[in-house]
Amino acid sequence: MKLNQNTQNILKNFSEINTNILIKPGKELSTISTMRNIFAKADIEESFDTEFGIYDLNEFLAVVSSTNKPTLSLQDKYMTISAEGSKSKAKYFYSDPSVLVSPTKEVNMPEADVTFSLSESHLTELKKMAAILKTPDLALVGTKGGDVVLKVCDKKNDTSNNFDIVVGENATADYTFYFKVENLKMISGDYDVSVSSKSISHFKNKKLPIEYWIALEPDSTISK
Repeated sequence: MKLNQNTQNILKNFSEINTNILIKPGKELSTISTMRNIFAKADIEESFDTEFGIYDLNEFLAVVSSTNKPTLSLQDKYMTISAEGSKSKAKYFYSDPSVLVSPTKEVNMPEADVTFSLSESHLTELKKMAAILKTPDLALVGTKGGDVVLKVCDKKNDTSNNFDIVVGENATADYTFYFKVENLKMISGDYDVSVSSKSISHFKNKKLPIEYWIALEPDSTISK
């Protein structure tokens, strides 16, 4: 089988969440961070017919990307990665699933308290300004009847520099939901976002079949 570029891009993105991955039979990939506060799932065009684990996803992708038009042949305990028109090949052994951090169940998203659209440009801008200002937090702030704002800040420092973008209006409650900027591991794109006061959020890509569930920080608040 061959891995198309979209699938390689998804795997590269997943490697930023967790360098382990357990690939199961079918056309779906999923991963979870070692802290279990980020869960991601994507549909792909390829279909795997066996379960196998990869301990170092970045290493695996480096082998694949260094091979000209790679073809993967899955065996019981390893795969071979061979180049088109070449007799050379790499033998890559699977990892024992027991040493991997992988999802054990689906995420049941509670009813959302806030929904909004987040454009690729706004997501990029927020991450860029967070890096420039060295601010570790992203706050989703709403004042009942007012604007819905995303703000990068340092919640432990009232006088820290910050940057915000309006992403909605007519907030239905007073709330401040906190994320860690470092947890915003989404692949580039536009997203439909849902946030629940039950400490979880959902980011669904508008064009690609990929979605993420990201935990809120415990000091998030809402007053309905």
